[in-house]
Amino acid sequence: MHAPTLDDDATGLAKWLPMPFVALGVAMIIVDATIVNVAVPTIIRELGVSANTAEWFNSIYSLVFASLLITLGHTGDVWGRRKLFACGVVVFVAASLVAATAPTSGILILGRFLQGIGGAMILPTTLSTVNAIYKGKDRAVAFAIWGSTIGGMAAVGPLLGGWLTTDYSWRWAFLINVPVGIIILAGIYFAVPETKDPGVRKGIDWTGNLLVIVGFATLVFGLIEAPHYGWWSQTQSLSLGSWTWPANWLSPVPAAFAIAAVALIAFTFVEASRAKRHKVVLVNLDLFKIRSFAAGNVAVTVVAFGEFGLLFVLPLFLQGVLGFSALDTGWLFLSLAIGSFVVGGATPQLAKRISPRGIARLGLAFEIIGIAGLGATLSATVSVWVMAAWLLVYGMGVGMATAQLTGVILVDVPVEESGQASGIQSTSRQVGSALGVAVLGSILLTMLASKTTAALAAVPGIPKSVSDQVVHVVSSSGGAAIGSLGSMPDGTAIVAAASSAAVDAARAVSFAAAGFIFLGLIATLLLPRATDDSTDGATDDQVPTGASSPVEAN
Repeated sequence: MHAPTLDDDATGLAKWLPMPFVALGVAMIIVDATIVNVAVPTIIRELGVSANTAEWFNSIYSLVFASLLITLGHTGDVWGRRKLFACGVVVFVAASLVAATAPTSGILILGRFLQGIGGAMILPTTLSTVNAIYKGKDRAVAFAIWGSTIGGMAAVGPLLGGWLTTDYSWRWAFLINVPVGIIILAGIYFAVPETKDPGVRKGIDWTGNLLVIVGFATLVFGLIEAPHYGWWSQTQSLSLGSWTWPANWLSPVPAAFAIAAVALIAFTFVEASRAKRHKVVLVNLDLFKIRSFAAGNVAVTVVAFGEFGLLFVLPLFLQGVLGFSALDTGWLFLSLAIGSFVVGGATPQLAKRISPRGIARLGLAFEIIGIAGLGATLSATVSVWVMAAWLLVYGMGVGMATAQLTGVILVDVPVEESGQASGIQSTSRQVGSALGVAVLGSILLTMLASKTTAALAAVPGIPKSVSDQVVHVVSSSGGAAIGSLGSMPDGTAIVAAASSAAVDAARAVSFAAAGFIFLGLIATLLLPRATDDSTDGATDDQVPTGASSPVEAN
């Protein structure tokens, strides 16, 4: 492949020519993460899948991305970042075609799985490329462009997804990556120079990778599939090809949790053993001896837990109960982005008066207030302006908290470890997002089933067989199919009862999300005071990974 170079004395257009294509690569994977949320209710209806299955559309992407992020970042350092960037774009575009043409939910999930691989190739190589080709003040400007792209595209995603889903098809949420990917590949060929790290240790921690993938995959499987197969006793049979989970056994969910526990515990022992033998490790466990790094990663994981779970559930309520279109949902989410941008611009001035740790805590407090306020005011007749106001407050919190948490996590990490530390904190965010969708999705489905059953019991004249059918339709669709119940006998009363149940379930999810973010706020109390007096960690050789959005790469 032709390899353009960037001379140290390059100026003007020549100096900045690689940056638009690097930023566009980041934009593609960020938009495709957030673009799917508003399309989920439509996908559920058109493919005839359950909300339980739909949870995998987001979780599988985050899970694969998180599992491979550190390894593929290391691979780019050794093999060549430009090569891996190009390969990632090819994989991502091909995966987008698989998702766009998927006739079934299984093929769509496969497409999202492959997108996660492509995204894990793209994100770390773009950041490492910026770090390698720019120096001094130019590097600071390039990092600002990189981070702003994440924040801006996370905001554009829901609106773009809403427009494409409403006026064309949800499939265009994936097809749009084809022309974008072609432009990026052309830019890589003509403008992006090849860079490597000659000092990096070669080798891949295959055992660590396998254990972490198995551990997180089975954990997410248990959390997502528990409402379907049962938390303890079997409620549905599980079949894998010609093999069926024995009917006289417990639910497969406890077995999944047990495998997850064994795999993740084994992972820590394997990593410690490899480190003692001076072998390449996926995660340097010694980093977690740094108090700010350990506490900060706990906070980031738990906060992402609440943030991403809410962004999955809210469109189901808006479109199923309030009758929003996907485009209406995208416009409403824009208020979140506005809050994030407004406060994000004012944060540097605020930082002169308040420490990074203080700004992060203040931001998390705003997030809690926004989400809890939204949950308290949700109803079948809630005003769009009321919801927009609470999402604005929530977005203000995101604008303050996300980037500051990143800086706090990295501030005490030695420069020579900053690359892996950056990868670990990004992984923590992705793991949190996958778990958040799984947990809050499970809460939604469980609450929908119980609340719909109770609401229908209060409606006179509804036969049990009809009640059971309605409960199945409402819970399996995550509330997205409530509007279709009006054609049934006693349809008006049934829709009213189901809508009331969906309101209660959405409130429960909102309060649970606020609770998780509150736990993240508590985790920031463990951050050492010394962090307040430190710089933001931006040494000339350190790779920051800040973002001004709740969506970093999911």
